[in-house]
This record gives sequence, C-alpha cells and structure tokens, in this order.
Amino acid sequence: MCGICGKIYFDSERPVEPEVLSAMCQFIKHRGPDDTGTYLRGPVGMGSTRLSIIDLEGGHMPLSNEDGTVWIVYNGEVYNFQELRQRLESSGHRFRTRSDTETIVHLYEEEGEDFARHLNGMFALAIWDERKQRLILARDHLGIKPLFYCQLDDRLVFASEIKALLADGFERQVDRVALHDYLSLNYVPGPRTMLKGVRKLQPGHILVVHPSSRKLEVRPYWDFPQVLEKPPQNQASSTLEKELLNLLRTAVHETMISDVPVGAFLSGGIDSSLVVALMSEVSSRPIKTFSVGFKERSYSELPYAKLIAQRFQTEHHELVLQPRVHDLVAAMADYFDEPFADNSAVAVFAVSKLAASQVKVVLSGDGGDEVFGGYYTYQADKLAALYRRLPRALGERWLPGLVAMLPTSFEKASFDFKIKRFVNGAYLPPLAAHYEWKAYLDEEMKSRLYCNGTNGYHAELRPTVALLQAYYDSYATDDWLNRLLYVDSKVQLADDMLTKVDRMSMAHSLEVRVPLLDQRLVHFMARLPSRYKVRGLTLKHLLKRVARNLLPPEIVRRPKAGFTIPIARWLATDLRDIVADQLSPARVKGQGLFEPQAIVAMLDAHWRGQRDFSRSIWTLLMFDLWCDRYLKKDQAQPISHDGRYISACSPTHAQA
Repeated sequence: MCGICGKIYFDSERPVEPEVLSAMCQFIKHRGPDDTGTYLRGPVGMGSTRLSIIDLEGGHMPLSNEDGTVWIVYNGEVYNFQELRQRLESSGHRFRTRSDTETIVHLYEEEGEDFARHLNGMFALAIWDERKQRLILARDHLGIKPLFYCQLDDRLVFASEIKALLADGFERQVDRVALHDYLSLNYVPGPRTMLKGVRKLQPGHILVVHPSSRKLEVRPYWDFPQVLEKPPQNQASSTLEKELLNLLRTAVHETMISDVPVGAFLSGGIDSSLVVALMSEVSSRPIKTFSVGFKERSYSELPYAKLIAQRFQTEHHELVLQPRVHDLVAAMADYFDEPFADNSAVAVFAVSKLAASQVKVVLSGDGGDEVFGGYYTYQADKLAALYRRLPRALGERWLPGLVAMLPTSFEKASFDFKIKRFVNGAYLPPLAAHYEWKAYLDEEMKSRLYCNGTNGYHAELRPTVALLQAYYDSYATDDWLNRLLYVDSKVQLADDMLTKVDRMSMAHSLEVRVPLLDQRLVHFMARLPSRYKVRGLTLKHLLKRVARNLLPPEIVRRPKAGFTIPIARWLATDLRDIVADQLSPARVKGQGLFEPQAIVAMLDAHWRGQRDFSRSIWTLLMFDLWCDRYLKKDQAQPISHDGRYISACSPTHAQA
C-alpha cells in the first residue's frame, strides 16, 4: 500500500520542479512510511511513498519496464497478479521483481489502455508512456483506493489525497454543488470534491492525458453487470450457496497473500465474523483480531466480537473507547481532505490505531451491505409497499403527525430518526423514498440554512436526489431493489464507506483489504435477483444461508449494528463548547454561506432536548473545521505521528 502523486506540464519544455514533487510526497508520507521514490523527466514528475507488503526488498517505486519507456506509481494490491504474471512471462516479458506492480507495467504493454479491466484487486495508479507521450490514471472497479486530480491552465496534478495537490499551489474555493450534496449525504459524492476544480477519478474509470494537445479523456472500463433476465428459478438454493461459499473462500484466501502478518477487524457482525472464520481455515497461527467498543453498552458490540474470537481461537485485542472527544474530532478534520460527517469514522480511527500497533495489514467485512443487501433502508423499501396500502389520510396525515410528537431522547435518537423519516417518505417513489431515509438535511432545510446574500448560489443547485436518479435510471432492470443497491454501490460505498476506511486506516499506515468486494464475488451477486439479498424483511438472505454452517446462530440471527457512536449525547455534553465556538453567529456570518440564526435555532432546540439535530450539527461542525484547515494557503500541513488523538484510549488484550 502506498501514496502516489504527480504533476505534468502541457508545455514539453517546462520541467517539473523537484521541490514541488518532494513536498507532495511529504504530504502523503503517512500512507507509505517505508520508502519514498520519484521519477522526474522534463515536464513529467511522479512520486510514491511506500508501505512495504509484498516483495519487501524489490518493490521500490517508481518502477519501469525493461527499457525504461513505461513508468508506474501505484497504490494498492492486485490479487490475481501471479496468474497474470505467468501469462505475461509466456508472452516473453521479463521480470526483475516479485511485486504486483511490475505485473501491471507489463500488462499495460500487452493490453494498452484496456489493461485495468484484467486486474482484480484495489488500486489507484499512474502510468507514464514515454513513447506515446501520454499519462494514464486508473482507479479500481469499486473505488477502494482514492485518486484525485486537478487540471489547471498549464498543468495537471494528481495524488492519493487532496492535501498533496495543495503543495502545488492554486486558488482554493468551495464547490457550492459539492457543499449542497454534502449537507444531505454527510460526504461529498464524486466526481466533485469540496474544492472547486479538484475532481475524484470515479471507480472503474481511467483518465488519459495527452499533454501536447492538453486533452483529457475520462471513460469507464467497468460497470456492474445486468441482473439476469431469466433468473435461476429452478436452480437449487444449495447450489447457489455452494458457489457463493467457494467465491468467499477464494476471495478471503487470496487477500491473505502477504510478506507481513495479516490481522482482521472484528465487529461481531456477520460480515467481519465470516471473514475471520474463513481466514482461520488456512492460517497456521491464531489470527490477530481487533475490536472497539464504548462505555455505553447500547453502542458496544464487544461481546459479539469476543464470541467469534473464542469460537475461532483468535489472538483478540479490544479497546473500550474513553476518548478526549475534542482530540478525536481534530483527528477527523485533519485526515479527511474534505468535510466528512459519518461519525462512525471515530471508531474506525481508533480500531485502526489499535491494529497498527500489531500488524501492517488487516482484512475487514466492508462492502457486505451493498453486495449482499444489508442496510435497514432495504427493509424500509419493502415496508413502504405495505404502508401505502393504508388509507391515504391515515398514512399521510395522522400517522406522521403522531410520530412527530414522539419525545426527543438521546438514548433513542437513532430509532426516533428512522421512524420519523420512514413515515415522511413512505409515499414517495422508490428512489426518492430511499434517499429521504438517508438524507441529513432535506432541500427545504438547506434552503432555510443558506445565506440569502450569496448571489447566484441557489440558481446553480439541483436537488441532491437528482445525482442519485442518474445512476438509478442508467441501470436497466425491472428489479427496483437491485437498482437501489446499484445506486448505493456507486455513491455511498465509494464516497462514504470506503473513503472512511481508507483515510482512517492510512492515518496509521495500516492497509485494509476488503475481500467481500472481490470482483468475481461482486459480479456473482449483482446478477442475482434481489430476493436472494432481501427476502421479506430478512437482510442478506443468501449470505446468512451460507453463514449458518460457519458461525454461531447468535451472530447469524442478530440485527445489523455497525460502528456507531453516541453522537447526540456528545454534542450536548463533551462537545458543546467546541460546537458553540465553531458555529458561533460571528464565525458563521464571516463565512457568508449560512444564515447564523438558522444554526442558532438548531443548536438551541438540540441542547434543550426539544429535537434531535445531532446529525445536522455534526455535519456543519465538520464542514467548519475543514474550512479552518483547507481554505487558507498556509494550512493543510503534513501530518505527524505524535499519537495525540487517542491518548486517552486504553486498549485491553484478550487471548481467546
């Protein structure tokens, strides 16, 4: 695992500045502390910071082909590289290292711009082809690894993280459309970023730069397969279960390939538990597992994680999070280059720090909800069809009115939010309802929040749901639940779930591998009708059929939980001072984006216990902290590893 960066001038006579490339590498040193390398040749410069996992001695980057005409910097792991290597060697390619990086170089020589579709793994990479004078950027199929770029008048810069781009220096402005979407989703959906002009390379896409013509071509090389037109009605469920189990085994076993020890995140949910179970089948020593929990028992999954650790005799490490909350909030703002308000990142940050003290690589169960159908919203999608059968007056007026009268409780904040949002969205079309149940601030709330003096602001905006609608409409199937799964995989998976895991793990130089997003596994599940994912109100139906023979029944039957934190209570207690300071009327007025009194009213209602605004307040807080760090040219400094963020967390080590 690594960090990559680079710069290319469109003028072939203008050389890339070594000091700029060096500064870009320094900004992402936390992603690869073991080694740094650069390639500089006239108008082209590429850099890499390396976390050594495979071929510890020979995997230095940048790396080239035999005659030095093709150079690569690369972040990720390709799990089918040995198979590809055998094919390339039989075609006459000569290898100098054992690394998967060199395999990609020769694959590019063999396949040209089609090389990326042959890779199975997680990756973000840049290839400079000296002979053809072109730069190619590529990102893995599902967006596990990040890649950002910015095209300016005379150059293009790219990097694994936005902070490295800032080392090159350009004007920083808020992208108003990105902010609009962030306020509803709690993350910035691609291809935009919160900085105007900076873009994410979308999952499954390549970007080809022709510097002489200043031409950029961005195009997809992969997309999800279509759902089977004639589903396997007569195929025995046991046959599908067997095929799925074989794919799961292959994915887990291949992602364990490493020249350093491999551990696992263990939440006690079905996804991470299944990964640990399959890891234990091939490991010659106890798997090291890592879990995090809270003092508040309703938020802690540690008992379930310990059950799995005992079942598979892992070397289990757990942490009860008793943090100085202010420090955790600072860590969130420092490591995310954009405002990011998924508060479960706090837990991922803590468990990553714990794991990094023991191993360099962990496997996780991330992606399982999108692949197998695991979110509560899919149950709500099913329930809405039944709800609409109620008399319209009852369903549209009386029940929403009664639900709105539910008292606010920080202990039941999540439940209250879900039930209120459900009745408000139940009569909407499928995608609009699905979005309603996820959105933090709806269009009306955002309109009240925006500063009326921001000329032209409202004119350039469209409802955030329109972004999702474009994906929903592009996936041609009558299976509407599979269409919703497609939307979530395209947007939420890449820009929320995988972003969270990447930034919080790489903050501690820890590589996280996600076997449930193996390309073959994703392809198999995507083609199945949605009844194999959500049957009735049972989430992950087919996966649970497989897991019942591998996991304790308590794990298979338990409701979905996931990493959550008591954010509603924290905002009213531990974080009240920082919220009052960061979102003070004077600061808000100075930004010129939001109406100060709208935020004052929101804070007052939350602190009085009149209404739970925790999700909206947290979203605004993280945006304001990002502004402090990234909108000024002297901000966004390289991050040091001084351990200040989790200093109050006390890990405990339990040998299962």
